[in-house]
Amino acid sequence: MIDHDRLFKELIQTFFWEFIELFLPEVLDYVDKDSLTFLPEEIFIDVTAGEKRKIDILAQVKWSGEDSYFLVHIENQAYTQKEIERRMFHYFARLDAKYLLPIFPIVIFSYDEPKRLEKSQYVVNFPNRKILEFNYHAIQLNNLNWRNFLNHKNPVAAALMAKMDFTPAERVRVKIECLRMLVTLQLNPAKMQLISGFIDTYLKLNTTEEEQFNTELKQANLVEEEQVMEIVTSWMEKGIEQGIVQGEQKIIKRQLERKFQKVDSTVESRIDSLTSTQIENLADAILDFQSLEDLNTWLKQQQ
Repeated sequence: MIDHDRLFKELIQTFFWEFIELFLPEVLDYVDKDSLTFLPEEIFIDVTAGEKRKIDILAQVKWSGEDSYFLVHIENQAYTQKEIERRMFHYFARLDAKYLLPIFPIVIFSYDEPKRLEKSQYVVNFPNRKILEFNYHAIQLNNLNWRNFLNHKNPVAAALMAKMDFTPAERVRVKIECLRMLVTLQLNPAKMQLISGFIDTYLKLNTTEEEQFNTELKQANLVEEEQVMEIVTSWMEKGIEQGIVQGEQKIIKRQLERKFQKVDSTVESRIDSLTSTQIENLADAILDFQSLEDLNTWLKQQQ
């Protein structure tokens, strides 16, 4: 399962001003860029749905030339959901009551389908008057043409082109252009890894596409080809390492099932979260376990 919220949160928090510059450049005219602070995670209880709701990103920034602040609230919507506009209003009202600051709400619609235009306001009307009109800025990635972002020297553009509108035949070209843009930005290794991982997560090619990717990359004679191939090689190495770890996890689970007959799903999930080194240590420790309680105690010690 892809943790969409985590991926988008990491991207936007790391490149917050680049995100604002790409989609809301006018905000830069009235904000103090040196004042950025990300506020603690906000969790609200949705009484109607009986669910906990977590706000994705909440940033506090200062008005340019003033000693006062406003909030930027950003939500990533990775799947379609009814009445997202009502939920955004509820978030706005609760944040307004808590912080007593102006709030700039933004929603990123990052799913692939459907491509119908999403709402960007919540309205309450009566026959004789309008009671409420709440607006938020909507960024619908599947309605944005990736080619319109090719000339933006912006790391957020390099990442999000992988989620924009393109045909199946353009998948290889989009990935090449995402990586070309990435290597020309000359970011530090950690930031480059963040964006390259984002691109590969959302634009993973099949075998045929991989062959086309390698062929087109060589034919393009890009100055940055060597750097692009370094990124691709790192993806391959991570994929191999992940495959090895998953194989080791399966063996461990089979050994535990043979020894204790039944291992519940909670324990299996904890095993899935172990590193390769921890899996190796568990393989040795199994020999000494006398009960499932011994296994649970060992797993708690790894946290």
